[in-house]
Amino acid sequence: MILIAHRGNINGPNIMDENKPSYIEDAIDQGYDVEIDVWLLDGKYYLGHDEPSYVVGLEFLGMKSLWIHCKNYEALQDLSQRDLNVFFHTDEDYVLTSKNYIWAYPGKLGNKHTICVMPEWGDYSIDGFAGVCSDYIGDYK
Repeated sequence: MILIAHRGNINGPNIMDENKPSYIEDAIDQGYDVEIDVWLLDGKYYLGHDEPSYVVGLEFLGMKSLWIHCKNYEALQDLSQRDLNVFFHTDEDYVLTSKNYIWAYPGKLGNKHTICVMPEWGDYSIDGFAGVCSDYIGDYK
């Protein structure tokens, strides 16, 4: 099963460090994939959920363990043309990533091609999913 640390979180939300490059790298070093939030503004890439906060380069975004949630159209347009695992969503039940995984809204059904997102929000089962994205991904290792 693919284990994805939501914004780098492993043992619960950490608002001060979420989406911080060093926090993300630490989760990858511990063997996890990581979902990150990426913006593209004025030709620069930024990490950050509610707003662009940390400047990063394409080399950083090229790490194979990343699941890149594009936060604006410019990021989606640019990054979808590269060999990266990207997606865009707001509140849709399902979206398809550029690597052909189905990213499911919390609580939605899935199968061997689907990522179960935030199962802790409703104690949802992860049985049969390709992977799970959670703030508590350490509980699944």
